[in-house]
This record gives sequence, structure tokens and C-alpha cells, in this order.
Amino acid sequence: MAGQLIVFEGIEGAGKTTQLQRAAAWLRSQVAVPVLTTREPGGTLLGQELRHLLLKVRDADEISPRSELLLYASDRAQHVDQYLKPNLAQGAIILCDRYTHSTLAYQGYGRQLDLKLIQQLNAIATGGLQPHLTFWLDLAPEVGLQRIQQRGEPNRLEREALAFHQRVRQGYLSLAQQDPERMIRLNAEAPAEEIEQEITKILQKSLGQPLS
Repeated sequence: MAGQLIVFEGIEGAGKTTQLQRAAAWLRSQVAVPVLTTREPGGTLLGQELRHLLLKVRDADEISPRSELLLYASDRAQHVDQYLKPNLAQGAIILCDRYTHSTLAYQGYGRQLDLKLIQQLNAIATGGLQPHLTFWLDLAPEVGLQRIQQRGEPNRLEREALAFHQRVRQGYLSLAQQDPERMIRLNAEAPAEEIEQEITKILQKSLGQPLS
């Protein structure tokens, strides 16, 4: 039995990681198959090193947009080959914190790199592996950045100007409009419990069985 890849997307501070962990806990109480959680960048040992390089705050030797794009692609290729595909082949349900939509939104719309080039790199890095479902937690960038400031020292991407984060959000909106069946928008300004309940209902329907 093939597994399922379920992705959580959103701008900084949207709460996707919290909702991913809640969804994983709920799924583990409902299904017999393994329920795994992972993230991009950083889902493998190599990915952890790349994550440090990508998110470290730098005073000099700043990463260029194209270099950044290729580092994310390298992380994804390793993640797909070493972690995602082997576990999906064993029938696991994998909840992933960010995937291909992040690269399109951040490096495509945010950095304003060529979208067709990014799509080609995504195709190479994923080997054709597509998510079964993507939850997009939509939030105004101003709110997300305020949340980030409250929780600690921001990383390199979180320090980007508001205009960058606004472009990223617009990117997510465009991507959701292109694939409304598999990319589901959630209002990230709603209480966390309400978002959790909505995700649970969607998972019940999407996985095709009465899980509760």
C-alpha cells in the first residue's frame, strides 16, 4: 500500500508547524500505519547542514538568490530520495513542513526568480513526487512577523523586509488558485483549535475512511 504525503505551507508565523504536530498526534490515534513528521529544509542529516547554511543570519557573504534556490533544491532531492520515497513505499503517512510550493512562493515570488526555472528544478529534485494534499495557512505578513518577534530572534528569512513577505503571500495565493483541489487555504488568524478541527475534517474526507 502506497503512503500519503501531506504538506503544510505558509508564511513565517502562520502556525503551520503547530498544526502539523497536532494533526500528526490525531492521526496516530486513528490509523494503524506509521505517521511521520519531517520538514524542508532539514529532513535528513545533509538537510540539517543545509538548513543551518540557509537560515543563519549573516553580516557578510550573503547567499545570492540563485545559490539559495539551488541549496533548497539539493535539500529536497536528498529528502525525497533518502526519506520521503522509502517511507511512502512502506505505506506511511508523512506530514511535511514545507515542500515545493515554498520554493515557488519564496524564491519565485519573493526573490522574483524565474518561475519556469524553479518548476524545472522542483521536477528534478522531487523525481515527480507530488503531495496528496497541501494545507496552506494564510496570514497577513504583518501579523506573522509580529508573532515571530514575540517568540525570539528571527532567522535570515524572517528578517527580510515586509515587501518580500507580501510577495511571498501573493505567491501562495496564486498557487492556490491554480490548484484549488489539492491546496487548501486555511485562515491562520482563526483560533488554533478551530484550525485544528477544520484540518481534521478535511483529513477524514481526503484519506477516504471514517477515522474517528
